[in-house]
Amino acid sequence: MKRVFLLASVLVMSATIFAQQKKAEDLVRFKELVFDFGKVKQNVPAVHDFVFTNISDAPVVIESAMPSCGCTTPFKPEGAISKGKSDKITASFNAVALGPFNKTITVKVAGADLPVQLRIVGEVLTADAYTKYEEEKGKTNKSGSY
Repeated sequence: MKRVFLLASVLVMSATIFAQQKKAEDLVRFKELVFDFGKVKQNVPAVHDFVFTNISDAPVVIESAMPSCGCTTPFKPEGAISKGKSDKITASFNAVALGPFNKTITVKVAGADLPVQLRIVGEVLTADAYTKYEEEKGKTNKSGSY
């Protein structure tokens, strides 16, 4: 009987703790959480803006935007974003290493216990492979098929 009571107590406490954690998504809403660059040319930076809106009842501050590696550089807004206003976090990927990539940016919002993760994906091609890809893509678009 003591074990059942102990287990029930632990479950109730766990549920209470998790229910009290505020998520970044409770304060800001991103237009998208994942952006696919598709195929990109090696050594040409790929840049994308992750647009978000403050959906809270007060101004919000983006405390940090931390990349998963040194090949990705995020730029966050400085200062508070007013209620109902939009802003952006710019993700710049250096595209040096060949092959597929899948990188994350962890965004911490002031007042939120849990951050939100943004993701960029794609594939880096050599200059020659990228030129061939663009030529093939152009032929496909000109013929009317996609």
